Order: sequence, then structure tokens, then C-alpha cells
Amino acid sequence: MPLLSPAALDASLLDAHAAGDSARLAALYGNAADRFSATGDIDAACFYWTQALVFALEAGLDEAGDYAERLRRLGRI
Repeated sequence: MPLLSPAALDASLLDAHAAGDSARLAALYGNAADRFSATGDIDAACFYWTQALVFALEAGLDEAGDYAERLRRLGRI
């Protein structure tokens, strides 16, 4: 998924939450984490990777392992 603009990301997150779409939420939170990571805001990135991990686990997605590994490498889990 390409990086979304902040406004598009916010709107997409609200829509996915309203729909209860865990798989899409995992991807969107991962997108937000990548955006913050790219700007060097690791605390924010880790917050969003944690959310991505939770929703990926809920949806049974393989990406959960990727999110967990990123958090492990940063000493967050």
C-alpha cells in the first residue's frame, strides 16, 4: 500500500473502524507507522506498529509477524 496523505489516512482509518475491518486497519496502521518511521519519529511509529500488530493478529494475518519483529528490533516488545 502506498503511503497515504494524512487526511486520506485519517478518513480511511475512521471508515475501517466503522466497518470493523481488522485486515484493512492493520494495513492502514502499518502505513501510518511507516510514515512516522520515515520521518524519524520512532515513538509514534511504534505506537502505530503496535496497533497494526493487534489488528493483524485479530484478522489472522501473516503480517503480524512483520509488525512484531519491527517492534522487537526497537526494543518495544
